[in-house]
Amino acid sequence: MGILTDPSAGQGKITKAIISYHPKLSILLYISGITWFCFLAYTPLNAGTYFSENALLPGLVKSEFRDDGSAKLFYDELQDEMKKYDNSIPYPWILAKFQQIGLDTYTHNFTLNYPLGKSNTKYNGKNVYGILRAPRAGSTESLVMSVPYRPPTNINPTTAPGVAIMLAFAKHANRQKYWSKDIIFLITEHEQLGIQAWLEAYYHVVCGRRGVLDHGDLRGRGGAIQAAINLEFHDINIDRMDIKVEGLNGQLPNLDLFNLATRMCTKEGISHTFKNRENRNYRDPVKDWNYAFQTLMTMIFTQASGVPNGNHGLYHRFGIQALTLEGFSDRKTTNPGNFLSVGRILESIFRSLNNLLERFHQSYFFYLLPSSDRFISIGLYIPSVCFIAGALFLKACGKWFRLYKYLINLSEMSAEDKRNLELTENANENIKIISICGIFLFTHTIGILLMNSPKLITTVGSQYGYNTELSLYGGFAIIFVLLLMIPVLITIKTCYKSMTVLHVVALLEAATSLICLSMYNFSLGLIVGTFYVPILLLLEPCRCRAYSVIQKLLWFIAHPFVTLTLLVTIYTIFNFPNESFGENVLRGISATQQAVVFAIVDFMIYSNWLYGVITCVMVPNWICFWCVLFSTAKTDAYITIEKKND
Repeated sequence: MGILTDPSAGQGKITKAIISYHPKLSILLYISGITWFCFLAYTPLNAGTYFSENALLPGLVKSEFRDDGSAKLFYDELQDEMKKYDNSIPYPWILAKFQQIGLDTYTHNFTLNYPLGKSNTKYNGKNVYGILRAPRAGSTESLVMSVPYRPPTNINPTTAPGVAIMLAFAKHANRQKYWSKDIIFLITEHEQLGIQAWLEAYYHVVCGRRGVLDHGDLRGRGGAIQAAINLEFHDINIDRMDIKVEGLNGQLPNLDLFNLATRMCTKEGISHTFKNRENRNYRDPVKDWNYAFQTLMTMIFTQASGVPNGNHGLYHRFGIQALTLEGFSDRKTTNPGNFLSVGRILESIFRSLNNLLERFHQSYFFYLLPSSDRFISIGLYIPSVCFIAGALFLKACGKWFRLYKYLINLSEMSAEDKRNLELTENANENIKIISICGIFLFTHTIGILLMNSPKLITTVGSQYGYNTELSLYGGFAIIFVLLLMIPVLITIKTCYKSMTVLHVVALLEAATSLICLSMYNFSLGLIVGTFYVPILLLLEPCRCRAYSVIQKLLWFIAHPFVTLTLLVTIYTIFNFPNESFGENVLRGISATQQAVVFAIVDFMIYSNWLYGVITCVMVPNWICFWCVLFSTAKTDAYITIEKKND
């Protein structure tokens, strides 16, 4: 606090250096942050994966699973049943199989009340699950094996082989006496919606907006869930196993669980991938870095969206470590894995998890993966965002010190000197703290209202015959145009000192939000910082009309609504090069409308933070900077006073 409040602080060497060089130092910090992150993919700068929890090692022993014949029989029977239930789960057959195996068998009903529009549209679903009670414990802890059931009419690849191997493994596990944890075998309907409803019912909580997802009740429960494995096998012959880890809002499972899955795949001779990319070891360091960096960026983009790339991603918020094993048949290998190999992988994983005496805690929860056998810990990657955000902090300090120096020099000037400089009345005005706080509060109130507006917007749109996508996109477009008019309402934009303080506050908010966001979802923080920080470093009210127009245009494009539309449209143009420009633009706008709806629905059902962060943090901050761009630039008199006593 001394450097900000001590009258003598303005004479210090550090303060003078910040005042003089903060534009260049800010750019240097930004470049350093980007460079730091890029070099993390270089193998000598990251670490190899390893087991931190020795209790997971029992899975490395010889496997006993021999029920591959049962799995094949279950698969053939399920194929026949799926013909009878082309749009739903074959409940009677699955319930009968669970009961024949000897599991405690239950069904779970849930209802989704579609949260947008005026119509009370409801979607019903049903999950089926069976519980293998631990013979050596009192149902205090449990593990979950889940499969999202996909009927023949589903556009996604089938998961019938996953259901078959689950039943075969349940049959095998029921004969063993070493289980100290319950094992819950869960088959869900409607992809992530089914698992979300089941978890909410299991823990008696509501994660999204109340009244949207009626999770129903469960008639049977196991112990506290320690870990979960989600299966998405698309063929009875598995050539490779892709391991998915990204969860809701960018959460990740404990690194030990990921290491466990990779080790068991290697043990059984099935190729494993991460982000559908195999590990490669090039002799050329540049090629090695490039391949690892591409894998790393694939993870960054997936994690930044906050959308789980599998059902496993919804377990994380409950403290349950989970991942998805997705099996593919590429028809490239001469000896693909079959039900026997896959069953042994599952047996090894669950035997290891069964041996855990406490929750996962020893290994990392915050990490990045350039490959399946290398990782980057939080201690290595977080400095990159700190450098990027530090550029904003440094600019804020530089502007504050300049203003402080100006006020000190102004107070020391005589009345005659002030007359000679022809200072305006605004030069003697005090900083209007109340007005600045009012602007800050007003912009964030707009953000909160915007976050809660989709229901109202779609209701009004439906009254005029517009569908949900068009209502939301058109409504947000109208709101965006209205936001552009806010600087007209600002009464202090002619007061250089007050607008400078608003600029400093906006910079501090942007930098602080970036750091906080990166602590939870580093990928989102990195992408936002990489895109926004360079523009924020350039923003400065000036008297050059051309440069002022360029700044306003850049910041106009940086609005989340405009940025999303442009990025999706450009992506569409590159992916459909044979289509006309007009058709691609319309297709891009249509895709943007769907993306907006998906983000809002995810926010209301699953509590995905992306929409909330954009409306409550990014949009208010954008408005503050938009107001700053319309403020009065420094006059020659201001500059003369600033340089006084240099």
